[in-house]
Amino acid sequence: MTDDEIRPAATADVPAVKSVTDAAYRPYIERIGVVPVPMEADHAANVAAGKVFVTGDPVLGLVVIEAHEDHLFLDSIAVHPDAHGRGVGRRLLHFVDARARALGLPEVRLYTNALMWENQKIYPGYGYEVVERRADGPYDRIHYRKRLS
Repeated sequence: MTDDEIRPAATADVPAVKSVTDAAYRPYIERIGVVPVPMEADHAANVAAGKVFVTGDPVLGLVVIEAHEDHLFLDSIAVHPDAHGRGVGRRLLHFVDARARALGLPEVRLYTNALMWENQKIYPGYGYEVVERRADGPYDRIHYRKRLS
């Protein structure tokens, strides 16, 4: 596998999926005051369901996506901090768009915690627009969508 290739995660990737997710989201725990939802996900179940795609050998980044009737939901994107600045996140976001198009879905949706302000600078640069901000339990979330042409 090349560093640029993005492939479906396999059962053997579950420990790496957990490790990269934890490394990517751990810095936010103190800031938002709760453990980010992706860190508590059932990674084995998501991999088994075909929702997880990984890149790198060893795994440097991943996305968790879920197809719905009218959109592709980007549940989580995680890049290991050691790989920041190497274009991993950009390649993953482009993959998500391509996957939505391949499935015939007109848009991608996601949300991010309002206190993860770095993301609020990133997503608009990739064509995402804010749909709404709302609280969901202890989480203050900003919801985005990207309409695909």
